Amino acid sequence: MILVTGGAGFIGSNLVAAFEKAGEAVAVCDWLGHDNKWRNLSKRMLEDIVAPENLDIFLKERGAEITLIVHMGAISTTTETNVDHIVENNLRLSQKLWLWCRDHGKRFIYASSAATYGDGAQGFVDGEDDAHLSRLHPLNPYGWSKHAFDRWVAARRKYSKAAPAQCVGLKFFNVYGPNEYHKGPQRSVVEQVYPFAMRGEAFQLFKSHRPDYADGGQLRDFIWVGDCVKVIMWMAAHPETNGLFNLGTGQSRSFADLARAVYAAAGKEPQIAYRNMPEALRDKYQYFTQADMRKLRAAGYTDAFTSLEDGVRAYVRDYLMADDPYV
Repeated sequence: MILVTGGAGFIGSNLVAAFEKAGEAVAVCDWLGHDNKWRNLSKRMLEDIVAPENLDIFLKERGAEITLIVHMGAISTTTETNVDHIVENNLRLSQKLWLWCRDHGKRFIYASSAATYGDGAQGFVDGEDDAHLSRLHPLNPYGWSKHAFDRWVAARRKYSKAAPAQCVGLKFFNVYGPNEYHKGPQRSVVEQVYPFAMRGEAFQLFKSHRPDYADGGQLRDFIWVGDCVKVIMWMAAHPETNGLFNLGTGQSRSFADLARAVYAAAGKEPQIAYRNMPEALRDKYQYFTQADMRKLRAAGYTDAFTSLEDGVRAYVRDYLMADDPYV
């Protein structure tokens, strides 16, 4: 059995669908809440759905059945200001699961984030020794919590021979795709632009507040969720692979490119306007991200990544335009 924490969330539910299709027994640890998040799992055959507060009981009762924990669960809101809440959910829970996997000989794959790179001044190379990690300075508590766990894992690797049977961390860049509809303002720009495109209205991107970037010219490494799932499935099929890896495409594109791709996929002429970035975000905003993918390639992953235009087209036409937009 594979346990996916955060399995009702965006990337997690796409991953659960892939594991189910591959014939794996899957259990999910997550809260479903009061909105339509439950629909992310409505087509799945699951071993169990476990509330996080009942995870200890589940591990005690059914831990022997688990072969792999994929830990996707986290507070992922980059504007969350309750740092104690973030530490409890993003750092301490991750540590507890790592230790449980170590003590029970289980495999562990977890979600880190490109937010760990901060403003990118130190580049986007996925080094995992603490000398490298200590030079990174995340811009918000979410990024810091992910970075703190990366460093904690690095310290365990350096000072202790005991570890989970497999340990892989994945630094996700800007992921887009179906099943993100419950995320509110944290939805991808693709999903936010789509209704404007369908109405033939202009969508407002942030203006640039740096002279070296045009309005809408801020750059991100946008990655189709299906590519993220393929990498995780590859890691699950290669238990000998360990380490901290970037998960992007290796190619940055502008928000203006992304918006134009949405209008094109919807069969509409692009209409893009610009608005001031909120002042509270300006000193915490990444103007450029681009994953260095050499380490993943060196580990043996060879599949090509989906182009921005192809990924956006698939999202818009296969999901956002469909009567049922869920995986």
